[in-house]
Order: sequence, then C-alpha cells, then structure tokens
Amino acid sequence: MLNRRELLRTGLLGAGALAAPGLLAACSNETTARMPALKAGEDPWRRFAGTTINFISENTAPTAAIAANLKPFTELTGINVRIVNLELSALVQRVALDMASGDSQYQVVYADPYQVLAPYSAGLADLREFIGAEDFPPLEGGLEDFIPTQMDAAGRFAEEGPVFALPYDCPTMIWQYRIDLFDKYGDAMADELGFDPTPGSDRTWDEYLQIARWFNDNADEVSYGTGHQAKQHDSLMCDFSNILWSYGGDYFAAGEQIGLLGLRDPGKCTLNSAEGVEAAEFYSSLMAAAHPASRTWDWDGVGAALRASEIAMCPNWHEFAASNEQALPGKVGYAPLPKGPARSAHMYGGTGIAISDNAQGAQRGAAWLFVNWATSPETQLSNLRSSAGGGTPTRTSVYELPQVRAAEQRPSDLPNMLTAEAVRTAWEPDNVGLRPKIPMWNACDTAIFTELSKMIAGQSPQETMDNATERFDQIVERGWVA
Repeated sequence: MLNRRELLRTGLLGAGALAAPGLLAACSNETTARMPALKAGEDPWRRFAGTTINFISENTAPTAAIAANLKPFTELTGINVRIVNLELSALVQRVALDMASGDSQYQVVYADPYQVLAPYSAGLADLREFIGAEDFPPLEGGLEDFIPTQMDAAGRFAEEGPVFALPYDCPTMIWQYRIDLFDKYGDAMADELGFDPTPGSDRTWDEYLQIARWFNDNADEVSYGTGHQAKQHDSLMCDFSNILWSYGGDYFAAGEQIGLLGLRDPGKCTLNSAEGVEAAEFYSSLMAAAHPASRTWDWDGVGAALRASEIAMCPNWHEFAASNEQALPGKVGYAPLPKGPARSAHMYGGTGIAISDNAQGAQRGAAWLFVNWATSPETQLSNLRSSAGGGTPTRTSVYELPQVRAAEQRPSDLPNMLTAEAVRTAWEPDNVGLRPKIPMWNACDTAIFTELSKMIAGQSPQETMDNATERFDQIVERGWVA
C-alpha cells in the first residue's frame, strides 16, 4: 500500500480534494478478495449479470459509437453500463474527486495519458490482475494485438510492467487538403514555386508555407491557404508540437522516453534550445500567413473551416475524415505532415480506458468485462462502421481485415480508413510525436500554449521559448500541480 509521501510524489494528493483519507485505503488490493467467484460451469461473461457500472469518458468518437449500441454488451453479459460524457478538464476533476473519496462512482475511466494516467496511475487498477486470469474471458489477441507504441503511450506509466489502460482511441495529426484545388492549381504552383506541391512527407514545412501563400494570392475558391488550431488552448500546443519536433526541438532532453512510458521527474526543460527557438520563429511566420481566425480555432474550428472552404489545407486529427467526407465527398485528401530539418512529426493524441482501483466486488469484475469488450477487435470494427462516429482501431488485427483494407480507397463505407496510409506513416517510430507524459503536464501544457498565444500576438519567439522554459522548470521543481 502507498504511504502519504509516495502518493504526494505520484501526484495523487495534489489538490486539497485529493487529500481525503479514503484514497489510501483505495490503493490496497483488499477489494479484489470481495469479487464473487466464478461458479462451476458458469459462463465467465455472465458472471456479474445484474451489475450496473458507470463509464466516465471524454465525448469522443468511439464512446459515441458504443453509447449508441450498448445492446450487444448488455446481452452478452447482463451488465448495465451508464456512460457519462464530459469535456476533458471536467472529467479530470471528477476522476480526481472520485479517487479521493475512497468509493467508486466511476468504475471505468477514460484515462487520458497526460491528465489522468500520469498523475493518477496509483489510483488505477493494474489490469494484469485480469489479463490471463482463468476465471475471466481471455483478452482476444492479447496485448500484442495493440499497436506497440500506443500500448506504451496510452497504457503504461514510468515502467514496462504494470498495465493501467488498454488503448481505446488513437487520433493523430496529419495533413488534410483539398484534392480538387491541388489538382486544379498543381501545375501552376509547381511552375511558379519550383517544386512539386503534392502533399506528403517529401514536402518541407517551408514549402508548406509557400503553398499557403500561393493559395492566399491566387485561388478564389478559398479565403486562405492554411488554417490552424491556434486558440489559447491545448490545441495550440498540439499544432505547434508537430513543428517543434520536426525542427529537432523537444520539451525535455529525454523526449522519446518521456513521451512513451513517461517519467515522474523529467529534468530541465529544453524549449529554448536553438532548435526550439527556430521552430517558434517558423511557427510565427506560418501564423502570419494563416487564416486570421486561426487564433480563435481549436481542432473543431479548423475542421469546420476546411469543410466550409475557408482554407485549402490544415494539420488536424485524422478522425475528422468522416466529417470531411460528408461535407466534401471525394474532395479532401490525407497525407503525412511535412518534414522539418530533423524529421516529419505527427502529434499522437490517443487514450486508453482504465479501471478505478476503488472499484470493488462485482463492479470491479464487471468493469474489466466492459474494458475487454470495448477494446475487442469485434467492437472496434463495429465502432468503425458506426454512423455515430466511431474513431479508428487501436488493434493491428482490425487493420488487416479484408473489408477494412478495401475501405482505404474510394468509394469507402468506412471513411476514416481513407487516412490509413498517412496514419501508418505517422505511427512509425521515427515519425510519431509524443508529448511529455509527466504528472505535472497539465500545468506545463497551459504554460506553453499561453506563451505561444502571446507570440502570435507579437511577443518574440526567443522570449516565448525563454519564458516557457522558465515556467516549465518552476512547475517541475514544485512537482505535482493541480
């Protein structure tokens, strides 16, 4: 059982609300002993029939699909699931308070790697308790079926052993562009700019900027060449990070390790390195050429702008493909993001689902059956087909299905799969972008997007990176920040 000092170090007693004594008891394994045993001949899927559990989630595509079609799970298990959808910051507050209470209002948790998993891993169940246990149904395909990078980034924290969540969604930022406009103006752009403007990782960010300026000056079909999710919000950090990494910059020195498994103490911030400042200088130039409303847009805003023909292209999450195909069928293409001096980098925004370690008895077991089912290949395929949204799979086996492979080409009845080629490139180890998985990331995130917002308003790139570095170091030195 964790003592108070250990809980403070891992972040579980950060805010006053988290100092509740019930959390100490909740981190023990005593709850497991009260779980009803599997009876001889009993169907392990029906073991907890009649139980009701609560799933707290951010309002995401896979949760929308599952909420629209819970009947298969209820019929399989006899378990009732109530789903609570919230904006992420509200979800984090609810989860923190629930863990502190010592009870478990929410047995299944949408465990954002940066705002839930890293600061609250001590309050989540280690899923190895269930995986491979003889009295539970097997995890189809095992952990090996999950995309390895996502298994580490979304499911583990600080060490390779414990598994706190199973990968549930996998939004990743890629280049989204108007195929029809590139077809119409491609030759003219090539003649004037001196390079093939076809989107892809062979393009550079400097070329992307030139293409954006060309559209600004020459195309009547759109108002601006590019748009960005540059609101003073988490989305601004995501948008900038693609360029930061492509220029060889990072938030901390051990960026890959900190992004993949995470660390409790990441060391000194490196944002004001020469590479970081160069990335900020380029981002400032890019924003000067972008649609002016970019500074008011998050990912939803820039996605709507692309669909409304306000812009010709943008970096955005690949799961916007389904909405793009509804608004502009056949007119939006998908490619890896441009490369910088160091590489092409793509922000990964995936999340896992976890079980509160406060969950007891039948609810604890029922929560695992739901996590197992919700991340299964069959459910992920169903989500992909869902008219309610559905996201894209986190399992290799689903991508290998013939009907899924066929949907990568138009006409496609699974429009998110039109991004598959670009996303596969984005997920390669050399191309994936992983923000720091540290307990104090929420405060660091606020620091960087606040300073970047000041830069867009006129603050110099050097001052921006210096200020952000100073703020990061203060946050890390203090440790957990609520």
